[in-house]
Amino acid sequence: MARSIYIASAEGHTGKSAVGLGLVDLFARRVEKVGVFRPVTRSRSERDTVVELLLGHGGVAVGYEDALGVTYDEVHANQEEALSRIVEAYRPVERDNEVVIVVGSDYTDVATPAELAFNARVAANLGAPVLLVVSALGRSADEVAQVAELAIAEIAQEHATTVGVLANRCDPDQLDAVRERLAREGLPAWALPEVPLLSAPVVRDLMTALGGELVLGDESLLDREAEHMLVSGMNTEHILERLREGQLCVAASDRPEVLITLVAAHASDNFPSLAGIVLNGGYKPSDQVVKMVEGLGQRLPVIATPHDTYESASIVASTRGVVSRGTQRKRDIALGLFEQHVDPEQVLHLLDVPPSAVVTPLMFESRLLERARAARKHIVLPEGDDDRILRAASTLLSRNVADLTLLGSEPQVRARAAELGLNIEGAAVVDPATSELLEPFAQEYTRLRAHKGMTVDRAREIIRDVSYFGTMMVHTGTADGMVSGANHTTAHTIRPSFEIIRTRPGTSIVSSVFLMCLEDRVLVYGDCAVNPDPTAEQLADIAISSAETAVQFGIEPRVAMLSYSTGQSGSGAEVDKVRTATALVRERRPDLFVEGPIQYDAAVDASVAATKLPESDVAGRATVFIFPDLNTGNNTYKAVQRSAGAIAIGPVLQGLNKPVNDLSRGALVQDIVNTVAITAVQAEADAAAASGGAPAPGTTTGTAGRPAEGKTAQAAVAANLKENNA
Repeated sequence: MARSIYIASAEGHTGKSAVGLGLVDLFARRVEKVGVFRPVTRSRSERDTVVELLLGHGGVAVGYEDALGVTYDEVHANQEEALSRIVEAYRPVERDNEVVIVVGSDYTDVATPAELAFNARVAANLGAPVLLVVSALGRSADEVAQVAELAIAEIAQEHATTVGVLANRCDPDQLDAVRERLAREGLPAWALPEVPLLSAPVVRDLMTALGGELVLGDESLLDREAEHMLVSGMNTEHILERLREGQLCVAASDRPEVLITLVAAHASDNFPSLAGIVLNGGYKPSDQVVKMVEGLGQRLPVIATPHDTYESASIVASTRGVVSRGTQRKRDIALGLFEQHVDPEQVLHLLDVPPSAVVTPLMFESRLLERARAARKHIVLPEGDDDRILRAASTLLSRNVADLTLLGSEPQVRARAAELGLNIEGAAVVDPATSELLEPFAQEYTRLRAHKGMTVDRAREIIRDVSYFGTMMVHTGTADGMVSGANHTTAHTIRPSFEIIRTRPGTSIVSSVFLMCLEDRVLVYGDCAVNPDPTAEQLADIAISSAETAVQFGIEPRVAMLSYSTGQSGSGAEVDKVRTATALVRERRPDLFVEGPIQYDAAVDASVAATKLPESDVAGRATVFIFPDLNTGNNTYKAVQRSAGAIAIGPVLQGLNKPVNDLSRGALVQDIVNTVAITAVQAEADAAAASGGAPAPGTTTGTAGRPAEGKTAQAAVAANLKENNA
């Protein structure tokens, strides 16, 4: 039977949806199956935005209709029957999940004094303890506590149990005071700050509310939040004085000079970036005005509405935004606030949730972000002109995963981020061509490549390239790691690493692994991206590096050296190479569990293993799979990814002195976020090794290990890098 928690409030607009999202995210990191249930919704015909928000989280697999109980109309018609139907609808969700997040009603209906009492009755009948969410907006700590006391008493009257109180929308300066005052009630208490952006409507919702249409600009930018409103009825000079970041400007449609002024200000580096323009009054811009605006090259949404100025301003002012499935920035902020201000162990203790025995892809990704957040490393992203990089940067900064530097023209990068409604204020933006680091980097690169005849003048040109500049940041310690490749080839991304960062002493070759997240576990595949045809010695290096990478990410290494035969059953040059590599691994790392040559089925299937290698410590339960060549590895990881629905995280490079990782040019935003987190974890391991801690992953010793600086084998690898591994 599932453990559940019921999120209830005594009034509307408390931010229960953001709290629900935080709880879903928290439990999805700990258990395999998280359910969502909404006892009362406004309508069956209109989609419930709270349900859609929570179902949009990757850790929830409940169908939309299965997550719903009854409507307000059904509650009003017959409360007892509605309660019975809610309980009936809830049971399958409870049966099929380990934890269920139940989100109470929103007070969007005509509220009655009995609404909290009804929610409490539902909670009691579901057997779900209540997490009370109280709004602290405009209230003192004592007033918040008074609201909580009355609500807790009302909940108790309906035989439900309140297990915690969360004060939302607090004045940031009053967080400690509110939390401490609530804690006197004897219950676990938390406080989240008010962030106005979370209640700001997006421009698209305002267009719908205004009954307007898009007459100019880019439709994709309608999903930006309108954080402020300005009625632009003054002279243009006074309008310019009042512009703010993220503002929606309402202007008369028969004043073209105002429209042109606003678009020009939006285009200027000296004025804030606007969210949109509303032209009220029912007139559309003339062809000449449209021509002028389009000539400014801006994509700012311009909406025409038939309402007059007062009506338009009133509609905009009264339209409230929600945290919804499609608002990435709001979701990131809500999750970041929850992670920062709510102790996960306290919440887990409330429901006595044991850790799961399996590791789902989402659990692995969440733990990866937790580790990166704890390390808080500085990562450079050379492709600051790519929208995916900007979106990932916004997520990483909101979730406090890493400190970031983006490379590119600062005005252009920041303007594009603002246009997309993203917050990258916490990131540094550096233009290699004008950076004060250009000259020292050129001098250092000249020193490193002196044996190749490098000159300072030539080095200055090379270092202007974002991949070389980013790699020099890592080499000099200006950044801890680099992630690139969203719109550059693999060769362009990592070739500078071979020249500048080079391989770790004792490692003969740079290689890669993919972290393959299956439904219930994570496996390591190497090498699937870099080395076309490794020798036996190189294959041994790859195996050892891959085993150490597995340890770094919490995977117990049991290494399968793959071939087309198992044990002594086959012969031939390819099998002999794997056999030799296996012997080298055993010689250099006798502490590792390693088996080879072994076929894939014998490595993963216990029944096959029992027949072919019954005494093996690896057969049937391998976690690290070493492929004999790039052709086999690359095809296998893609086959498993597509056929088994696995999430492939990588390629993760190993063997370099400092971490640099490559992205597929088809990378999604979440792929970039994961790769940055991986790079941060690698950087933390390198720092620990440098300070005398555990050996850095990829470090090997023994007669086969040798420095790779200037090695022709590594140069051959660079020449044969695949351009895109996705």
